Amino acid sequence: MAKTRPVRKGIILVAGMGTRFLPATKAMPKEMLPVLDKPVVQYIVEEMAASGIKEIIFVTSAQKDAIENHFDRDFDFEKTLEEKGKLDRLDSLIELSKKVRFFYTRQSQPLGNGHAMLCAKEFIGDEPFAFSDGDSIIDAKTPVIKQLISVYKKQGSPVIGVQRLEDKEAMTKYGNVYGKPLRQDRTFRVTEFKEKPSVKKVSPHGLIVGGMRYIFTKDIWPLLEKQGQGKDGEIWVADAADDLAKKKKFLAYEYEGTYFDTGNKIALLKTTLHFAMKDKDIKNQISHLF
Repeated sequence: MAKTRPVRKGIILVAGMGTRFLPATKAMPKEMLPVLDKPVVQYIVEEMAASGIKEIIFVTSAQKDAIENHFDRDFDFEKTLEEKGKLDRLDSLIELSKKVRFFYTRQSQPLGNGHAMLCAKEFIGDEPFAFSDGDSIIDAKTPVIKQLISVYKKQGSPVIGVQRLEDKEAMTKYGNVYGKPLRQDRTFRVTEFKEKPSVKKVSPHGLIVGGMRYIFTKDIWPLLEKQGQGKDGEIWVADAADDLAKKKKFLAYEYEGTYFDTGNKIALLKTTLHFAMKDKDIKNQISHLF
């Protein structure tokens, strides 16, 4: 097998309107809603950085300037915090700025996540890249994108991170992944992607898209460019990935980690509680509430 190119670049989609969180998201991007002391999108950036990603492009839309401001260095602000002995509160952001370069492009119209990904094509070029949405957090000992890169390096093929569910009814709420188990543990060759199938047609192996985590190669671009409108008249990454899986080897890897959707109020609350209970001091202060 030819040596694979390193995965240095990542795309994070942050163009959604966040209507489920109105009025909070009227002026604040939904990806900037906090989980304890960090916004949701920072968890995803940290995952990419810990996986070796060196350059990240955010695909944004109107009213998303707060994301750019968050990851930009503000040296006057840092100096003020340093004088007050509080600079350590920005340590995580300062460290990220040393590890990753940030870039931004806009999706001018809400035409689907596939269209949004195409907005970053020129930035990616023909390199392999990591791809994620901007509102799912995966708590894992080894960052999930790092797990997927490891599979990509061994197999030289695009790969999606999946989770396994036993509850067939629950599976109908997610995109399902169909495939054949390989000799490698937790790895499948994808035969089909299907969005929210009926109970009778869910993936026989229980595989669902738990958090949108992919490693793509340049092979996805021509398929995405000719991808027609799908559900709701929009262009979807999953549809192009389905076409790719039918033409070339596409893998699914059942990653180790716990997926948290933060796309609605209850899910965001559950995510916050999970991380609160992992913090010893916070846990001691709130455990009596449960």
